[in-house]
Amino acid sequence: MTDRTKAAPDAKEDSFPYRLRETFLSKPEIGLLRALKQMAGDRYTVFAKVGLTEIFLIVRPNENVHYFNKIFRKHVDFLLCDPQTLRPEIGVELVRPAARNEGRLGDQFLQDLFARAGLPLVRIPAGERYEIPEIIQLFQDSLKRAQQSEPAPRQPSQDSVPMCPVCGKMMVLRKLASGPRAGELYYGCTDNPHCPGMVAIR
Repeated sequence: MTDRTKAAPDAKEDSFPYRLRETFLSKPEIGLLRALKQMAGDRYTVFAKVGLTEIFLIVRPNENVHYFNKIFRKHVDFLLCDPQTLRPEIGVELVRPAARNEGRLGDQFLQDLFARAGLPLVRIPAGERYEIPEIIQLFQDSLKRAQQSEPAPRQPSQDSVPMCPVCGKMMVLRKLASGPRAGELYYGCTDNPHCPGMVAIR
């Protein structure tokens, strides 16, 4: 009877599919993070592994689902932000050795995405050590390219989609099906019906 009691918790624990990762960042990422913090000082706040959907929003997501899928569950390695407003200022991508042509399409898309948004994207080759003067030079080159490129024009406010005022998730365009306002458009939370968040369109 004692043996059965001991076996039960073990079985339940084995059925739990999650485990804590041994490391959050790889050794090259940790080394680069330290170098970026040393270089940035008080000028920037450095964040690691920031999801692209936290940086960019999709205008008219109902029409542009394909574009949302291109950035969903993807991230930039590091993001340098203004320390006061936390506004994104510079993206940093660690360039890892790729077998043959793997990853080139994704790398080009990321560069185009940042360029069109008017954000510099600095690409730094992975290594065991990082020299601050070399990183500064890469930053200067990237900032110069960003100044020479033309960012996409800002969309009018009616083209952007609000975030849910209740839970903070993305909202989608919906239509009232019944009632005195049937047929009227509004923004509803993507987590509906679990989240009641909605924003009227004026």
